[in-house]
Amino acid sequence: MALRPAVAAGTSPRLTVWFDGGCPLCAAEIGLLRRLDRRHRIDFIDIAAAEIVTADRDVKLARLHARPEGADEVSGAAAFVAIWRVIPLLRPVAVVAAWPPVLALLERAYIAFLRVRPRFQAILRRRTHCGRC
Repeated sequence: MALRPAVAAGTSPRLTVWFDGGCPLCAAEIGLLRRLDRRHRIDFIDIAAAEIVTADRDVKLARLHARPEGADEVSGAAAFVAIWRVIPLLRPVAVVAAWPPVLALLERAYIAFLRVRPRFQAILRRRTHCGRC
């Protein structure tokens, strides 16, 4: 099921975020970001949800994607920066992370994480399904 914030009538989200809700790591992180988004300015879309059908579904499942209102879609580290900009508590982190040398380093770290993500997912799925864990 696609996760949608309770955006007040007449307002629109400042950011749309597509994420892999089938990934326990991604789902946990999005859960935290949803709690921090107290103004409900982010529209979180679980691209893994069965009812979501888009031509670029596999691309969006592979990396975090975001589209700031009135701007081009971004992915990876730039998507995190876009999210952090919308959440007041994280805005100072976004200012630093948006600096090109820092953003390039964060993107490299994100690519490295994507390589090991399947292993982390498997571990978390086993722990989640374990009755004694």
